[in-house]
Amino acid sequence: MTTEHGAEQLPTDRPPEGDDCRHCLDQGFVRLVETMGGDAAIVQAARVSYGKGTKSSRADRGLIRYLMKHRHTTPFEMVEFKFHCRMPIFIARQWIRHRTANVNEISGRYSIMEDRFWEPTADDMRTQSTTNRQGSLDEKIAGDAAAMAAQFCADQRTLYAHYEAALAAGVAREIARVNLPLSLYTEWYWKIDLHNLLHFLALRLDAHAQKEIRVFAEAMAFFVQRACPLAWESFEEFRLRGAEFSQSELQLLRDVVQSNNLWPALQTARTQQLQSDDASPRLIEREIAELSRKLMTP
Repeated sequence: MTTEHGAEQLPTDRPPEGDDCRHCLDQGFVRLVETMGGDAAIVQAARVSYGKGTKSSRADRGLIRYLMKHRHTTPFEMVEFKFHCRMPIFIARQWIRHRTANVNEISGRYSIMEDRFWEPTADDMRTQSTTNRQGSLDEKIAGDAAAMAAQFCADQRTLYAHYEAALAAGVAREIARVNLPLSLYTEWYWKIDLHNLLHFLALRLDAHAQKEIRVFAEAMAFFVQRACPLAWESFEEFRLRGAEFSQSELQLLRDVVQSNNLWPALQTARTQQLQSDDASPRLIEREIAELSRKLMTP
C-alpha cells in the first residue's frame, strides 16, 4: 500500500486470530512466523559427541534437565524461533538491549508511520518506585489519573497531526518522524535461538521488569512452551522458579541441615516421591545425589 506521499504504508488491519498470534497491550502482537527444531533437536545435538540419538522421552527429559542445570547451553542454540512483533517504541528500545537476535525493523525513513499509539488508561498511571530508580509501584498516582491518561492521548494526536502536516509540506520522512512520541507502535522481525531467548525471558518475565514488556515476554513464552515442553519445564525448574545460593548462604543451609539431622528426613521424602504415581517427579535420581553433595559437603 502506498500513500499520497509516495511511501509504503503498513497495513492497518490486526494480524489474524489463531494459535500463532498473541495480542499484546491494546494494538500490539507477537506472531510466531516459524521455528526450527524442538526438544528432539536439543538432545540430538547433545548426544552427537558419542553418536547416539534420541533414546526415550524419559531419558530425553533427564538429559535436558542436566543440560539446563549445569548450563551446557550449546544444544539449546540448535533451536530457533522467528517472530513478527508489533510494540510501542519505548518497549522496543528495552527489547533491543538484548543483542543476541537478528532484527529487521520498519524504517520511518522509508515508510509512513501509522497513526497507531499505545494509549494508556488511568490504571497505567503508576507511581515511581521509592526503592528502584527504573521501576514503578502497582499504585496509581494521587491525582486525576484518568485526566492524565487523556492528556497523553491528546498529545499523541497533536504530534501525529504535526507529522502529517510536515509530510504534506514536503519535509523528508526522516526529518518529519523525529517528533513522534515513544508510544508510537513499531514492528520488526526478530529471530533468536532458544538459549538466548530463554535468557531474555528470564529477565523480562521477572516481576521487576516493566509491566508492558512482560506482556510480550509472556506471549513468547507461550510459543516456547508449546514447541519445547521439556526444555521449558527444565527452564522453569532451574532458572525461572529456581534460585542460586552464595557460598555463605549455602553454608548456612548446610549448618541447619546437619545440626538438625534433617538429611534422613529429606531422603525419606524423596523415596516416597519416587514410589508415588507421579510419572515425572520433580527431582530425578542424579539430582538427589547432587543435592546430597551440596548440603553435606563443605
